Amino acid sequence: MSFVTRFAPSPTGFLHRGHAFSALSAQAAARAEGGRFLLRVEDIDLTRCRPEYEQGVYDDLAWLGLEWEEPVRRQSAHFDEYRGALDQLIARGLVYRCFKTRREILDEIARAPHGPGEGPEGAIYRGQPLSPADEAALLAEGRPYAWRLSLDRAQETVGGWEALTFTEAGEGPLGETGVIQARPETAGDVVLARKDVGVAYHLAAVFDDALQGVSHVVRGQDLFEATHIQRLLQALLDLPTPRYRHHPLLTDAQGRRFAKRDRAESLRELRARGVSPRELRAELGFD
Repeated sequence: MSFVTRFAPSPTGFLHRGHAFSALSAQAAARAEGGRFLLRVEDIDLTRCRPEYEQGVYDDLAWLGLEWEEPVRRQSAHFDEYRGALDQLIARGLVYRCFKTRREILDEIARAPHGPGEGPEGAIYRGQPLSPADEAALLAEGRPYAWRLSLDRAQETVGGWEALTFTEAGEGPLGETGVIQARPETAGDVVLARKDVGVAYHLAAVFDDALQGVSHVVRGQDLFEATHIQRLLQALLDLPTPRYRHHPLLTDAQGRRFAKRDRAESLRELRARGVSPRELRAELGFD
């Protein structure tokens, strides 16, 4: 099997050291196997993604010395393809319209804090479809809704979670490695599409990995839990399952992981104060 991996940032801010470490890790893995390194721009959130951040991705990675295949797949140009995958799930009754607001969902979770669906990262949502009459009434009112994956229907379809596994060639946040039993229930009935965002991350990522022939997903441990629900989507859509290689997250002097929301120093700021690509690569362990 040929080795194909990718770096897939969302252009919602400028890249920082953590992004550089992940991109360099993916490129190094591809080079070690004589494989291919792809760049994919995951810009489906049109409310937060900006052209200047996307251009920053290209500028920063080129400055680091990375090379990637052209053309770059930009997810915002492929909503129709993702809708086709969603339509397959709709036709099979694997998703349902959820009209609840975020506030209503949080309130519902709070009323049953120890009920089914409580995951490792906090309580998550498990719901069910409305009756046809109630759904039709809300649609007639023009109420917004999200398409949620029904874990109950999905479990029936795949015959239980026991057959769902993935191979972890790196290490999860708790040391998970080797053949891992997928646990989609830890994610709950995830949103796969909503009105303001035509498709959600899980569906777009799974679809693109299969389309682009990604054989190995090299990414940070913060996305390890996402693998469980993505493995389920692969089974439901009859898509291949890549091997996964999650790497530790880079942290600052205070032990906090680098994050856009914490205003971590960006790569463009590093350049502005005279840090060279060679210096940064050495700092990150890529001499």
